[in-house]
Amino acid sequence: MRASRAEMMGTYIVLGAFAIIAIYPVLSILFLALHTKNDLVTGFAFPTHPDLSSFKAAWSEGHFATGFKSSFIVAATVTVVSAVLSTLMGYAFGTMRFVGDRIVFPIVLLWIIFPYEATVIPLYYDFANVPILHWHLLNTYWALILPQIGQSVAFGAFWMRAFFRSVPRSLIEAARIDGATSFGVLWRVLVPQAMPAVLTMSLLVFVYTWNEFLLALVLVSGSESHQTAPLGLSFFAGAARAGDPTKVAAAAMLVALPILVVYLFLQRHFVRGMFGGAIKE
Repeated sequence: MRASRAEMMGTYIVLGAFAIIAIYPVLSILFLALHTKNDLVTGFAFPTHPDLSSFKAAWSEGHFATGFKSSFIVAATVTVVSAVLSTLMGYAFGTMRFVGDRIVFPIVLLWIIFPYEATVIPLYYDFANVPILHWHLLNTYWALILPQIGQSVAFGAFWMRAFFRSVPRSLIEAARIDGATSFGVLWRVLVPQAMPAVLTMSLLVFVYTWNEFLLALVLVSGSESHQTAPLGLSFFAGAARAGDPTKVAAAAMLVALPILVVYLFLQRHFVRGMFGGAIKE
């Protein structure tokens, strides 16, 4: 049933209002960053003479080159490993039946429900001296990568399981009749169809990992060379907020820029993944 013109107009008005609400604070921070320190900025103020010096100063004074390097290493590693493991787990839970599958999957889902904040302090003491192996993982990339892989795989397994359960069984059975192995069915038949779902999940994991602050604050704050961009932004904002708010705004925009760029490149796949069966059950 086609919607009437009035209904479509109402939908566009509501979506436009929410878009303005979402974009307003971003533009407000961007415009503040384009002002100079001596400008008297209150609220939403468009710069008459845009100045990019705050971005250059924030980048150098906040040592964001190191923070971006650490964030990219952690986010890229977590995203790739989580995508691979989540696809394998989702394929197993979504298309196979094995002993204990109805027990194991709810246990996996507990990691989505369980607040990870409750695990930060135990992780700190465990990584200070890893049991049995006696490794010291504090202030290393592994202190951020390993816990976030664990968190992301639980969500990813749930996401990919929902997609694989929506795939027609006849497609899998036809591939098996043709002699494909379980891995062959996954790699040659299902993964090409699952790419929108995989890319959508990867984008969500990347954004979540990039924005992670608490783990970085507790587990790597003692090593400046391993501090992530959001953690560096927090330290920089605390030191520069009173002196020059334009630098803080510029630093915030710099930290948010990679997420915007990644989303712009993957937005088409993101929409396809959201509406193409990735969240169907």
